[in-house]
Amino acid sequence: MKVRLILTIIGLFLYTGAFAANPQVKMRTNLGEIVFELYPDKAPKTVANFLQYVNNHHYNGTVFHRSIDKFIVQGGGFTQDLQYKPTLAPIPNEADNGLRNERGTLAMARTYDPDSATSQFFINLDDNKFLNFHRPLPDYYGYCVFGKVIKGMDVAKKIGTLPTGAVGPLPADVPLEPVIIEEMAMAGEISADEPKVMAATGPAKAAKKSRKHKKG
Repeated sequence: MKVRLILTIIGLFLYTGAFAANPQVKMRTNLGEIVFELYPDKAPKTVANFLQYVNNHHYNGTVFHRSIDKFIVQGGGFTQDLQYKPTLAPIPNEADNGLRNERGTLAMARTYDPDSATSQFFINLDDNKFLNFHRPLPDYYGYCVFGKVIKGMDVAKKIGTLPTGAVGPLPADVPLEPVIIEEMAMAGEISADEPKVMAATGPAKAAKKSRKHKKG
């Protein structure tokens, strides 16, 4: 009887723990895979918004259009020919959630308006303290962290070291070797198809990496 009770308690603990686990999203690019762990307890609206784009396959076929070594790599807003992809309505900024823009964290990109984030996200390649929430004013509101890289940080760093320049409508910091998000899905749902490596295009001259603000 005691053994059965102990096994029941252990089973309930494992059952509860399974539901308490943070969601994970796997992103397959032509340079390798990156896995994110998301924090819905810290940024519920941001995570829900991101997962809506994931589940609607919005990110499939988009690119990392901004890469600044030892700063950030940003994607999720443009197609392979650098056409802006339509998005859902902007979401409230949840940057005041205690999470910091530290190396390996996942955050939302936006314009100057704090509440303008839609689909674009970025991975911090370093500790970027000036991107954190400081106070509720546009210049100091910061960028909402809602997850972190738990696998594939080497891929993110590789994206950051690619030569960049002006391509199409974007004036700078675009990887001259296209970095394509071939598929993004909940971990365990990603397809087993082999990734297709795309040929590099664009001008050969790299631009100076000196951008500070993320553009949504």
